[in-house]
Amino acid sequence: MDLRGRSLLTVNDLSNEEMVYLLDLAAALKRRRRAGIRGRLLERLHIAMIFEKTSTRTRCAASVAAGDEGGWADYLSASELHLGKKESESDTARVLGRMYDGIFFRGFRQRTVEVFATRSGVPVWNGLTDDWHPTQALADLMTVRERFGRLAGLKLTYLGDGRNNVARSLMLGCAKAGMVFVNCTPPELVPRPDLVDAAREIAEQTGGAVSVVPDPAEALPGAQVVYTDVWVSMGEEAKQEQRIALLRPYQVTLARIRETGNLDSGEVIFLHCLPALHDEQTDATREQGALEVTDDVFEAPFSLVFDQAENRMHTMKAIFVAALAGVSPKDVEAECRT
Repeated sequence: MDLRGRSLLTVNDLSNEEMVYLLDLAAALKRRRRAGIRGRLLERLHIAMIFEKTSTRTRCAASVAAGDEGGWADYLSASELHLGKKESESDTARVLGRMYDGIFFRGFRQRTVEVFATRSGVPVWNGLTDDWHPTQALADLMTVRERFGRLAGLKLTYLGDGRNNVARSLMLGCAKAGMVFVNCTPPELVPRPDLVDAAREIAEQTGGAVSVVPDPAEALPGAQVVYTDVWVSMGEEAKQEQRIALLRPYQVTLARIRETGNLDSGEVIFLHCLPALHDEQTDATREQGALEVTDDVFEAPFSLVFDQAENRMHTMKAIFVAALAGVSPKDVEAECRT
């Protein structure tokens, strides 16, 4: 399977088979790294990392992913560029495309990353926009597959803001993987109907299912994966009080985890894309009631949020080397045997 020169702007840019291929490649790269092997698959290749939004995991994961393979990632904050101010997005894209081998973008508008993919002439990867977060979805699916050995047939229940970029990307990723995805969210925060319909069409082909359910008591039974995200996304701070009031019933507590029916058997995990508001926060944050998960869940043995964070690096590395080096999982496995 050849993904050379390919951009990744949404999960839908990948076929079902290509998505699994990237997960296989990420798993092989992870095994190789843990064996102490550092590669040269990106040697002398340069990646521009454009960040309009602050970041911990995305920035660090992308930097280490490139460096592990002998590549170089330049961090370019929005304040350091003329992007959209003195210079159009199209012009910036064409300039960077003549200097860099790939562009990694994390920002606000999906339109910006689309312009870069169209005008730069090099692969462009979406590290997060207001609409989509495909690199996060890949890391999530990798983490689930590591724990259960499969994806197809598993049930993932997402509790919280059902129309944000993480929920959208998870919905498509789970559908492509043949999973049962339940978006548990209040009516005010449901995803767009056309996106739900598109995900359901995919799920019909893969044996999965997609549903939107307002009641956690209905959404949780049978779930092997419980997922949540912050209640107020970056750029939406003015809506904080409204969001807290809407989403307080969707807080992930140990009692909610028990509603899956899988806690005692050890067949349930908790995921969060991070950063998370849990009990280890300031008194001011706690008083606001904005905690989407309690500490007895966040710190539990079934919480795999830091495995999930690490897997951001492995899946980004897979994206980079697939697009820039055309490497397959078999190629990487062969390196481990030599």
